[in-house]
Amino acid sequence: MSPLKPLYALYEWYISRNLRSENMPRHVAIIMDGNRRFSRIQGDMDPIEGHKKGVSTLEKVLDWCVDLGIEIVTIYAFSIENFNRPPQEVGGLMELFKHNFESIAQNKRIHRNEVKLKAVGKLELLPEDVREAIKIAEESTSKYSKRQVNIAIGYDGRLEIVDAIKKLAYQVEDGKINPEEIDETMVNENLYTAGLADPNLIIRTSGEERLSGFLLWQSSYSELYFCDSLWPQLRKVDFLRALRDYQQRERRFGI
Repeated sequence: MSPLKPLYALYEWYISRNLRSENMPRHVAIIMDGNRRFSRIQGDMDPIEGHKKGVSTLEKVLDWCVDLGIEIVTIYAFSIENFNRPPQEVGGLMELFKHNFESIAQNKRIHRNEVKLKAVGKLELLPEDVREAIKIAEESTSKYSKRQVNIAIGYDGRLEIVDAIKKLAYQVEDGKINPEEIDETMVNENLYTAGLADPNLIIRTSGEERLSGFLLWQSSYSELYFCDSLWPQLRKVDFLRALRDYQQRERRFGI
């Protein structure tokens, strides 16, 4: 056992005891950055192995969210730009997505905690077997309303807004609405995340300090937190620090 492990456990306890359940973010969104860099610093590790480590981290984070009473988690798993990565890596990622979406249907923790799963993005860009696995996962959890996990896959925030504008334009063209009637609510209703509350807190790992097209419309009043740890190395202490930082801020909402 690492000599630092007892210290981290003590630190986790110290931070947790000062977190207020009544001020816990209802919706946390996460940019899981650093899987590839993690692979590189290991030496000769295949990038897909780094992504697999990232899946393991995600499972732990979702368990932490359940324990802390966080109801909604949205994960940035794969952007449209990620299709430009080497074909072997993209293919490996698609196989990983397929496997993990299929596993959700049989995942006892998912069903025990009544977690609804939803994929958001340009899903038509994904291979057919991945889309079928997503369908299986969504249908197996569709009856749940206690908690929700959203996986942004084949996602781009600018394109999401463009697609929402197109949907509204078609409604105007069909005479269903007048241009003067278009408001924020209508835009929200035509986003990939329609019906979903905006994130209270967005966390990005790996030290990068940008949103990279993630939830551009929905993040207008989100608190942002940037963590230096690479995603596969994220510790519970890191996650608790983000929540502590969130609770220490005074949210003004433009006032």
